Amino acid sequence: MKFSLSWLKDHLDTGASAGEIAAKLNEIGLELEGLENPAEALAGFRVAKVLTAAKHPDADKLQVLTVDTGEGDPLTVVCGAPNARAGLVGVLGLPGAVVPSNGMEMKKAAIRGVESNGMMCSARELDLSDEHEGIIELPEDAPVGQDYAAYAELDDPVFDVAITPNRPDCMGVYGIARDLAAAGLGTLKPVADRVHEGSFPCPVQIAIEDKEGCQAFFGRAIRGLTNGDSPAWMQAQLKSAGQRPISALVDITNYVMLTYGRPSHAYDIAQLTGTLTARRAKAGEGVTALNEKHYLLDDSMTVIADDAQVHDIAGIMGGEHSGVSDTTTDVLLEVAAFDPVRLAQTGRALNLTSDARSRFERGIDPAFLAPGLELLTGLILDICGGEASEAVHVGAPRSGSDVVRYEPAMAETLGGLAVREEEQRAILNALGFEVAAIEEAGRSHWAVTPPSWRPDVDGAADIVEEVIRIKGLDAIQSVPLDRGAGVAQKTATPLQVLERKARRAAASRGMHEAVTWSFLPADQASSFAEEGHEPWTLANPISEDLKVMRPSLLPGLLSATARNQARGADSIRLFEIGRRYLRGHGGASDERLTLGLVLAGEKRARDWQSGKAAAFDAFDAKAEVEALLRAAGAPVDRLIVMGADDTWAGSAFHPGQSATLRLGPKNVLARFGTMHPLVARQFDIDGTVVAAEIFLDAVPAKKGAAGFTRAAFVPPALQPVMRDFAFLVPDTLAAGDLLKAVRGADKQAITDARIFDEFRGAGVPEGQKSLAVEIVLQPGDASFTEADLSAISARVVAAAEKLGASLRG
Repeated sequence: MKFSLSWLKDHLDTGASAGEIAAKLNEIGLELEGLENPAEALAGFRVAKVLTAAKHPDADKLQVLTVDTGEGDPLTVVCGAPNARAGLVGVLGLPGAVVPSNGMEMKKAAIRGVESNGMMCSARELDLSDEHEGIIELPEDAPVGQDYAAYAELDDPVFDVAITPNRPDCMGVYGIARDLAAAGLGTLKPVADRVHEGSFPCPVQIAIEDKEGCQAFFGRAIRGLTNGDSPAWMQAQLKSAGQRPISALVDITNYVMLTYGRPSHAYDIAQLTGTLTARRAKAGEGVTALNEKHYLLDDSMTVIADDAQVHDIAGIMGGEHSGVSDTTTDVLLEVAAFDPVRLAQTGRALNLTSDARSRFERGIDPAFLAPGLELLTGLILDICGGEASEAVHVGAPRSGSDVVRYEPAMAETLGGLAVREEEQRAILNALGFEVAAIEEAGRSHWAVTPPSWRPDVDGAADIVEEVIRIKGLDAIQSVPLDRGAGVAQKTATPLQVLERKARRAAASRGMHEAVTWSFLPADQASSFAEEGHEPWTLANPISEDLKVMRPSLLPGLLSATARNQARGADSIRLFEIGRRYLRGHGGASDERLTLGLVLAGEKRARDWQSGKAAAFDAFDAKAEVEALLRAAGAPVDRLIVMGADDTWAGSAFHPGQSATLRLGPKNVLARFGTMHPLVARQFDIDGTVVAAEIFLDAVPAKKGAAGFTRAAFVPPALQPVMRDFAFLVPDTLAAGDLLKAVRGADKQAITDARIFDEFRGAGVPEGQKSLAVEIVLQPGDASFTEADLSAISARVVAAAEKLGASLRG
């Protein structure tokens, strides 16, 4: 909910500054999301007058202006606007000013050989409107040299308040003013009490057939009006709320909605046929709404229709056919009460949102139908002229909340803050509550009647909340909970502990943590979908580009990589820990904790000799995966490298440059490799990008992990022995398979093994390669004898021979 300070002061008599109001809003539970002053963005722009305008010597479409800034000598400015001319008073941006529309800082510059000392600005460049046909033209008597923001009265701070779903009364500026007045920040001004009797009967009959969906429909006609532009003050208020002024009639309905939280609609009577009825839609009916989209309706939806067609999706959006236009002279005003549940279901079914829907869903004030109609009528008559008909009231809105039994002592016992009874009564009265003291059986309590605009209040706890928040949530003292004796037990689950270890390890290795959306576009999700797991598609996505739950963390990281590359990052190391969302058996949700990482760009700085920088490759991804798995407690020495993950339906990794790390043939702990060039192109990533996913939920838990201590470290008493072997192996044999065989030759004596050389060439037969392996032998109670070492070596050679290897001579 956005509104300006001047708008608030139209309804709150206060001398408080914008900062004081912002602080008070937070104190009373209305969270302030932002406070901006449009004048700050216009610093460096001032009113200036063009003294002369001459054709640029080297450009047909440019002019050289001399501009009076009100200070010192005139400045030379090059301008391409068609309306630039001598005598024009406009807005000049001086060097150092930042153009609001694009963030460009203006500097002195030579344009086709002529120095320009600023820029004459259009309304679009200053983010004031979409007009860009020429530069701004101000009245001739505008004060030259004055700051433009001060001249245009734009020095008006704008508040952005987050309204929770339980506060429909604060979906209008007047409701926020009421809360601030109750908190002692001023005096609330009364709503204008004008009643228009009407000089003729309403020419359009109004009826309700769907009484469940529409409880009340109040309306009246106004004829002979002129629908031009709304007043400047109203346009300024609407702009501060992020609304675009359209026409007087539309702006008035929007103004009443944003001021009092009362949605309404105006129909062009010339486009109506017969009786206007609130009814259920008929199967197959449709309507083209004011957003120019056509919606197919069904009989679960409430609509406003005449004898010919549907004109309004009740409480959500009006139809294009009967909307008001510049030629409208006669209108019918609609102020109605619709069922919030029915309206919310219709909005979800049509995937249609609007400001009116957001207010009806929360619950509008049922007692404000007639006053709202009178306010609309008065504003239209004052601004557009015309003549009002008699008001027509069909149906009656539902009554407000029931009386609540309340004891003032509950403010302390339940809210933690002692507040005097007199002060509590004053707070409740200021908020519109009626308070009556009741004496029963020698014990007194209060009978509190909530106002009609507070449908969320239905119990004593809600009354306590009102008293405490107006008194000030900051006044509640922080009181620690009682703590039992003894040592607190661990509350983190093993999976949470594992997640923390992995996060710290990734950060310590120089990677930056990213937090991306859990939703993806459908085309991205399809490239990373698991075999046999159809991606989850949302029924009500926040946008068409975020409609599928992510089956992998890599698409979000790849998108982040592309954004970083576009901003000039030359070395990107990102990781994220989150959940992948898969379909389990029977369609159940299957969420799996995963760590994803992406490496792109330059691995290290440019070499001083060659001038080139090394790029990341699949082995860098493998190194990161092994390091993170080791930090997570996985048995890295027992992992085997196997081919690409056959459970991945898409072809996201490059074939031949990707693999998996497994604990056994079926338990995949991680997959890594170079991304397929088509995938990199899909995400607009330049160069090679490598990535990996570590499945943290697949990391086996340590035995005895629940204990408080680990076994004491006992270093071996004897020095280890190293032995080297060189094997001739088939060219197709993976080095990891040879290492696995060698390690398994004597699991008790061999504690480690590694490949330290690979050779092809002279002395090595065609179709083979030479792999050199270093093994580490750890003696136990006694040193190895020559016979022991010979026996171990024989077992190593025999294990290698089973893979087709032979000891190289």
